[in-house]
Amino acid sequence: MSQPRYFIKTYGCQMNERDSEIMAGQLDQMGYQPSLTDREADLIVINTCAVRGSAEEHAFGYIGQLRQLKDEKPNLTLAVAGCMAQEPGTIAWLTKHAPQVDLVFGTHNLHQLPELLEQAEASDEMVIDVWQSAGEVVEHLPSHRKDGVRAFVNIIYGCDKFCTYCIVPFTRGKERSREIDPIVAEVSALAQEGYQDITVLGQNVNSYGHDLTPAKDLADLLVELEKIDGVRWLRYTTSHPRDFSQKLIDVIGASQKITHHVHLPVQAGSNPILKRMNRKYTKESYLDLIARVKDRIPDASLTTDIIVGFPGETEQDFLETLDLVRQVRYDAAFTFIYSPREKTPAARWEGRDPVPNPVKKDRLNRLMELQYQISWEANQALIGKEELVLVEGISKKNDRVWACRTHSNKVVLIDREPAEDLIDRFVPVRITGAKTFYLSGQQVGKPVSPPAPRRRIELPIV
Repeated sequence: MSQPRYFIKTYGCQMNERDSEIMAGQLDQMGYQPSLTDREADLIVINTCAVRGSAEEHAFGYIGQLRQLKDEKPNLTLAVAGCMAQEPGTIAWLTKHAPQVDLVFGTHNLHQLPELLEQAEASDEMVIDVWQSAGEVVEHLPSHRKDGVRAFVNIIYGCDKFCTYCIVPFTRGKERSREIDPIVAEVSALAQEGYQDITVLGQNVNSYGHDLTPAKDLADLLVELEKIDGVRWLRYTTSHPRDFSQKLIDVIGASQKITHHVHLPVQAGSNPILKRMNRKYTKESYLDLIARVKDRIPDASLTTDIIVGFPGETEQDFLETLDLVRQVRYDAAFTFIYSPREKTPAARWEGRDPVPNPVKKDRLNRLMELQYQISWEANQALIGKEELVLVEGISKKNDRVWACRTHSNKVVLIDREPAEDLIDRFVPVRITGAKTFYLSGQQVGKPVSPPAPRRRIELPIV
């Protein structure tokens, strides 16, 4: 008999991508083979995201589309996993509208995937196994990573911040840090396999280590990871301004490997809104943090997240956000209209004190107009500079150029010579042009790294 095949559809952040790699690793051990399309699969896992309403809508839409495929292939197994599975409303919706789903499990028990699949295969009804709280960190789970030189490594799970708009503490649970030794061992093994660009992950990566005995912090971990031969770039995501310490700033400034891309989600520039969001910092303390980052890491590329239209946001509050953006001059900003999330205090406030949708859209447009101008000016300042870039692949919009990324996370497009495969190689370039969202460059030397190893076929994770 032929081996069963699996396909994983992933929504959301890098943490979800990493979860999908772990689920794929477990399926490999069970004897499954990856499928490049859902139509060819015997098992489809939908790994969901609950951070914003748009992600939920896409996931629900995809689940609905699979009903026809299930009718065509009655033996197809459908599983729903991830953050949405932690929400009671999702379970109710699936039970009522998606009888084609065979298995539902959450973020806390993805390590049980093999036994959960056995239960689903033996049952005529939807199997629902969602833990309401997280257990201890489970180490040594198998993993099926993408080919190349880039890899994600979890270092902390969950979040204790309880921002009033955010559902992550409810879907991911309390903060649980991994010990330093197994993280170092994992990154060392990755380096030996040829992975050179390592990103350590956490919902709030700056909280790493506070729950260990003795307590550690992200700076301590990064110092240890920098010692590993073979690692060229170290990244970390996602940061919280409240926990971004001077010690961490100093370690990044002194490092030869930790990238100088500093992502500090501010969310708003108004103190009353920041207080209502429960962010635990002020506009003034945030600007002080930015000043200290710029002083110690002068070439830092600064990016942020900003929410407009938070319940109760006035025009003056919004103008404070624009003022902060003008002062910081971010290289880029991820901007969002406020999206109510079930269980959060802000979702209740949205019903009592909403910002009208036309006002939200107008504020978003004004914010983007300002940020786009600043991004363009920041990129213009890089023309003529030489950078080492990682070639990520052929541009999706122009197959005659390579899409690359700098140490500070800037996208650079360089002319492609079809006869030379530069994917996943580090190449020196000179910046020759700049647009709002990307740079243009010219290769000025040979690749500084050997071709990346090709370990297995590409992951069926999309």
